[in-house]
Amino acid sequence: MQSTFQIEENKRSIKRWLLVFMIVLVVSGITAIPIEGELSMATKFFSDESFIGNWLNRILFAIKDTDEKFPYLFYGYDWLAFAHVVIAIAFIGPYRDPVKNKWVIEFGAITCFLIVPFALIGGYLRSIPFWWRLCDCSFGIVGLIPLGICYNKITEIERLSRQNAAYEN
Repeated sequence: MQSTFQIEENKRSIKRWLLVFMIVLVVSGITAIPIEGELSMATKFFSDESFIGNWLNRILFAIKDTDEKFPYLFYGYDWLAFAHVVIAIAFIGPYRDPVKNKWVIEFGAITCFLIVPFALIGGYLRSIPFWWRLCDCSFGIVGLIPLGICYNKITEIERLSRQNAAYEN
């Protein structure tokens, strides 16, 4: 039956999108751990006189200074990485059974939406430049793309399953 083929094709597509989403989530979290080395590398790509280079150098100085005086504060970065991994694990449910675990996709989409006000307000309160807050907001907006695709495909699977059930009766 054509709709059975479409259901399976949608499930394969969902698995691909979720796998990419989970990998990116884990990688983005784990990159919080070696922050000093990453910033040192990033500063080499921008002139010290450029706006971004100046900002990155200020951050690098603050990271080095904090690491020297209060290294235990970076334990928070470790927990940030851990949280990314744990959230990625939650997406194993929809990877296995997208329809049954549609709520995880909804949870992820809500989380992506919440990144925008959180970054804008929290960034303002922490004196983060507006352009950097927009970069942070982009993570939520970009995350909505695969989750939106998965959500639409799950909705299509639900529709096709109802159609098959009606046809069988």
